[in-house]
Amino acid sequence: MEVVKSTRQKDQLLIECRNGLMKIIPYTESIIRIRYTLEKQFDEKESLFVEPNAQQNLPYSIEEKEDIIVFSTRKVHIHIDKHTAAFTYKDVSGKVLTKEPKHGGKTLVPTEVIKPVYDQHTEIENSHNVDGARAKAEATKHVVDRMAYHTKLEFEWVEEEALYGLGSHEEGVLNLRGTHQYLYQQNMKAVVPVLVSTKGYGIVVDSYSTMTFRDDIHGSYIWTDMDSEMDYYFVYGPDFDQIVKSYRYLTGKAPLLPKWAFGYVQSKERYKSQAELISVIQEYRQRQIPLDLIVLDWRSWTGDLWGQKSFDPERFPNPTEMMEEIHQLNAKLMVSIWPIMSNDGPNHVEMKQKGYLLGNQATYDAFNEEARNLYWKQANEGIFSHGTDAWWCDCTEPFEADWVGEVKPEPEERLFINTQEAKKYLDPAYINAYSLLHSKGLYENQRQTTESKRVVNLTRSSYAGQQKYSTITWSGDIAANWETMRNQIAAGLNMCVTGIPYWTLDIGAFFVADREQWFWNGDYQEGCEDLGYRELYVRWLQYGVFLPVFRSHGADTPREVWRFGESGTPFYDTLVKYIKLRYRLMPYIYSVAGWVTHEDYTMMRTLAFDFRNDPNTYDVKDQYMFGPSFLVNPVTDPMYYESGSVELEGVPKKRSVYLPAGTDWYNFWTNQRLLGGQTIEADADLETMPLYVRAGSIVPIGPTIQYTSEETNLPIEIHVYKGNNGSFLWYDDEGDSYNYEKGAYATIPIRWEDQNNLLVIEDRQGTYPGMKTSTELVLTTINGEGENVDQRKISYTGEKTIINF
Repeated sequence: MEVVKSTRQKDQLLIECRNGLMKIIPYTESIIRIRYTLEKQFDEKESLFVEPNAQQNLPYSIEEKEDIIVFSTRKVHIHIDKHTAAFTYKDVSGKVLTKEPKHGGKTLVPTEVIKPVYDQHTEIENSHNVDGARAKAEATKHVVDRMAYHTKLEFEWVEEEALYGLGSHEEGVLNLRGTHQYLYQQNMKAVVPVLVSTKGYGIVVDSYSTMTFRDDIHGSYIWTDMDSEMDYYFVYGPDFDQIVKSYRYLTGKAPLLPKWAFGYVQSKERYKSQAELISVIQEYRQRQIPLDLIVLDWRSWTGDLWGQKSFDPERFPNPTEMMEEIHQLNAKLMVSIWPIMSNDGPNHVEMKQKGYLLGNQATYDAFNEEARNLYWKQANEGIFSHGTDAWWCDCTEPFEADWVGEVKPEPEERLFINTQEAKKYLDPAYINAYSLLHSKGLYENQRQTTESKRVVNLTRSSYAGQQKYSTITWSGDIAANWETMRNQIAAGLNMCVTGIPYWTLDIGAFFVADREQWFWNGDYQEGCEDLGYRELYVRWLQYGVFLPVFRSHGADTPREVWRFGESGTPFYDTLVKYIKLRYRLMPYIYSVAGWVTHEDYTMMRTLAFDFRNDPNTYDVKDQYMFGPSFLVNPVTDPMYYESGSVELEGVPKKRSVYLPAGTDWYNFWTNQRLLGGQTIEADADLETMPLYVRAGSIVPIGPTIQYTSEETNLPIEIHVYKGNNGSFLWYDDEGDSYNYEKGAYATIPIRWEDQNNLLVIEDRQGTYPGMKTSTELVLTTINGEGENVDQRKISYTGEKTIINF
């Protein structure tokens, strides 16, 4: 693809090739947009996820040489081969970040966009499966809507380079090198078209069609099924935090979830009545086990009116009173709602009369703004107006079609089944974006309705930009076995590295038993009566404490803590210990959440975020950083029981842990200090998930509380782990409402000078309604040697305080 001519324009470089046009557009010094078309001009469609004012009017330079054109910002150089139009990306020192093959890396292949046509003769087939209501329609005819392109973007990745991202997928792959991944939305598959490299760059693909990533025998490339042109962004870091910051600049910042969303979430399939919901909260309060949120799963509606957004008056006789009672118990309620409506309920009929349903006459058209507004009107009138607190937008990949049968279809068969079903009702160029628009409608409409409650939306699907709509993605209907739990760690890390900050899962897995369907393959027929499941559940909950959102949910067996024993027994006591630990860490966790919003931080961090210069971390897929301080090492193998309560003998109560190089580490439980850059065998009895704290960490730890908004006069502990200089920005606000957007929040910068044994607590910055003006602090330094700790008590009133240890 020979370059014929390059033309410098005000804010972009236009390159004319013998085969098509290219544009290189600097958005910032670190973000470069690249477009390629075979048409005579570029498409004018607006992006669904890029912020409208993201392009800055930036200076850039062009240098023409005999064989290459060099496009440069202050941070990125792109070398374009004049003979082949192959791109090589370099940093300012001239180091190659990545490059396309010598023959050129961009291919467009014309393809027809086929559109199904539905009319009054279309027959609708309504059905139910394990995953809820379904409706199928066969088109009356098909027509060619327009021409588009398959796009293929090739790279020459190098051996020492690790790649992460692309969303949350069930296979348990962390480093994507040497693998392939199909990118389409499905239960247990949430797509984000973002790649991040340990070489210090990211790729954001602006496409909403089916995609494929390959780095295998077939080549190294990203392929898209249906686009008007090739359109992607090259993002330079080099650190992962900088790449995420640029991604959020490009696609939207993540609003702050309410503080209660970081507390413990109790859910199951399903609480059936107002009385049951309240009784469970009361039991938690009576037992003094912390809890913030309870969840009402599907069928809140009357009878078979699937997807109706209102409460069944028999089981929920007074929802407003129910909410008042839940709130008096200092808890919140999340309610499940669906994009699918059937059986001619009031919501369904109203949508149908307005013409806001897709071709199956059951799924509302989230791509239509007026349909989104009506969906909100229904949800608000039927549910939110009663005082509910959060949404569970289930089944946001509404055309998942392989959730049947005894045998799991082959990966390529699943790809075909699911994407073909979606293409029946959605434009094939947009089948990955349903959840993005669905989330947008709820967020924007709730913000217009009230500013006093922050939006919380738990959703099963994701896409680039969805973070700006206050979504939490969970990993779908997984099954209870040790392999699945192990695989989930990589799934969450690859989601969060894309810039989507809030990911979670069903603690204990959704399916616990083994039944005839391929996906219902848990190992525990007796559920929580099985000691093997109790062990798995305890390990899963220990891991869940260190997820952005801490949520138990599933079918087949109850999930409340007392189902796993009683006080004084090891499973029960360990569950309570870890739930209480989550709440004691709330000052740390909520501060980190504040950074997510104010500084574009990432809470759940693959090790390359903090240790990119330690290649030994690249393939560690069962450890991660939670915030700046905690190295989390979930136990993912049984040590006590097999399924069926069969006792295991002679299994060491240890797990292997790699301590990244460049810092010392402290055992959180014992304060023992260890050198980084080594693999150790860590103690891992039932009560102990190996947990390490990086030297130089400053960790605020609160008292045991029963819910996140509970006020006590007990002091906050500040733990300082010696061995490096360190800092921490302590963040707090009202805990709910959007007043923080107007500056109603407070930060306290804290720093540790290791050589001087000096802790400096700076002046408090900012204020918010209800803020405590004085806080009792217990300051503790930990050195890991002999006499471990040195403690001081102070009363901090907001003025700079220096403590010499």
